[in-house]
Amino acid sequence: MGGTFAVRAAGFCYPFLPYHLDALQLSTRTVGQLLAVFGLGWFTGSVLWGWMSDKVGRRPTLTAAMAMAAIALPLLAQAHAPTAVAGAAFVAGMAYDAPRPVLSAAIAERYADDKNRAHLNATRNFIINVAAATAGASGGVLADSVGIPALLWANGTVCALFGVLAWLTLDNSTSTAADQRPAGLHPQDVLRDTRLAVLLLTSLATLTAAASLFSSLPMLMARAGLSATDYGWAQTANAAAVLALSPLLNRWLSQRAHRGRPMTGLLALSALILGTSMGAAALASTVTGFSLLAALAVPGEVLAFVAAGDVLARISPPGAYGLYAGIWGTTLAGAVVIAPVLASWSLTHGGPNLAAATTLTCGVIGAALCWPLAALTRRAPTSLPGGG
Repeated sequence: MGGTFAVRAAGFCYPFLPYHLDALQLSTRTVGQLLAVFGLGWFTGSVLWGWMSDKVGRRPTLTAAMAMAAIALPLLAQAHAPTAVAGAAFVAGMAYDAPRPVLSAAIAERYADDKNRAHLNATRNFIINVAAATAGASGGVLADSVGIPALLWANGTVCALFGVLAWLTLDNSTSTAADQRPAGLHPQDVLRDTRLAVLLLTSLATLTAAASLFSSLPMLMARAGLSATDYGWAQTANAAAVLALSPLLNRWLSQRAHRGRPMTGLLALSALILGTSMGAAALASTVTGFSLLAALAVPGEVLAFVAAGDVLARISPPGAYGLYAGIWGTTLAGAVVIAPVLASWSLTHGGPNLAAATTLTCGVIGAALCWPLAALTRRAPTSLPGGG
């Protein structure tokens, strides 16, 4: 938890990458493509780190990921050629969300009780939200004075420190249920689990709207003539809402989890909140407007991650928690790819109105898919290779 907070609080790369790329005088299309490359790296890393967490242990997984980040982020800060930027962005994206599948697996396998698991997932989401908002707020304050390349160097330094601490302090445990893992279980086999496939589609649509807060929002604000400092104020509003609302929401979600039913209804609600708030952001033009909408997205963020985590823990077979969490993490990575590309395409071909409509549509699709997901989670587990 502490390491997750540290690397996210210093995680300047993702929220300020659009401004860094804009400073290189790249076109809107190229910026969208390079942000998508970062997302493709995130996608690849999610599966890799989840698999490694189950297979080789948490210590080498986190150490390797943080070492990659410590190398890639300074290179990204200094690169100017689009090809070099793309390579560094891909590797940085691979390492960005590495702690998530490792921590997801640890929570799922150690806490079978729905209420405790929901409480821990909510706490983790709170930590990540506060840390991400801290990065946005502090980075916005520092961007003009020290420059974004310096922020990327700081990001890499914190990752290096966390990698060292992970190597020195963590044991090398793999999943305690590893002997129960279905024989020959691979990522492509897991996708035959219909419940997981529908959860992935639901999450992808929902999180595409959520990813707009950190990928599309800076693009929209830059288009409106607002600076990185202004973007920092929007993230400050988001952080304030996280601090005010998360404790109340977490307590309520823990009570809901105690009922023993999957949180598919709450996942649908989160999709609608995120689609509406981030869709409206495409129509904003002032710092106040963007800040208000960033704050209104917070309940949707909290509900989305906790509800999806609840469903994921219910459908993950013993011994494959890390793999399932890593595969689910690809939805967030996919959202990071889709959101900026969708925003840049919408702004190019239809302006803010089309950008608003496409984001809202993502939320509606995410909510609609929760209906078949609810039905599937009540059924017997899908058969997996090896008898799972």
